[in-house]
Amino acid sequence: MKLYVGNLPYEVDEPRLGEIFGAFGETISTTVVVDRTTGRSKGYGFVEMADDDARKAILALNRTQLDGRTIWVNEARAKA
Repeated sequence: MKLYVGNLPYEVDEPRLGEIFGAFGETISTTVVVDRTTGRSKGYGFVEMADDDARKAILALNRTQLDGRTIWVNEARAKA
């Protein structure tokens, strides 16, 4: 299952995102979306995990504080 993680602090990189979600199971992939021009994080990313682990992560992390920001974690929607 692919998860959307929104409102990430700009300092969070892919290894740190993997550590955070790794507490709930194995992460298959992590991506922090960056601006092509500046190379700076856009404040959101994606994590791919097994379905059961992903559900645990959603329940545990959605609307929690990370470095002073409230993050949003839910199942990613397919591109339109």
